[in-house]
Amino acid sequence: MDPHFNQITKSGYEKIEAEIRDLEDSRPAKIKNLADARALGDLSENAEYSSAKRDLRHLESRLRFLRKQLQYAQVYTPSNDDTVEVGKTVTFEFLDDHSTETYEIVGTPEVDIDHRKISIASPIGSALLNHHSGDIVTVSAPQLSYKIKIVSIRV
Repeated sequence: MDPHFNQITKSGYEKIEAEIRDLEDSRPAKIKNLADARALGDLSENAEYSSAKRDLRHLESRLRFLRKQLQYAQVYTPSNDDTVEVGKTVTFEFLDDHSTETYEIVGTPEVDIDHRKISIASPIGSALLNHHSGDIVTVSAPQLSYKIKIVSIRV
């Protein structure tokens, strides 16, 4: 893997591509809203114009951001071995209270805690990376360190 690129799953890459398409599809309507608001007259006190201009600026900014994400993304295909890497789902046990959690390890652009996706750059993700089932790893978080045991790894 090239160190200048961010590893990302295929589904994460496709999700960013879909968001770009959606934003590009909504762009003509935003431009029309801006033109319509501009036609209303005095721009200095035209709330519709200010709002439409802000919406279009936000859309353009988001598009630039997403395109940069793809520009520096490299789709990573996980191996079939028992090693924690991008694209694999890991179940681990906190050794202090024996609770378990399951997360998919993903690239930074596709983090989604609500859908149980953590980044390889997160404290847990980076501690788990390149370890195997049964390994006990130390997670170093900003306020504390703790140990977790890898219970299972699956693609």
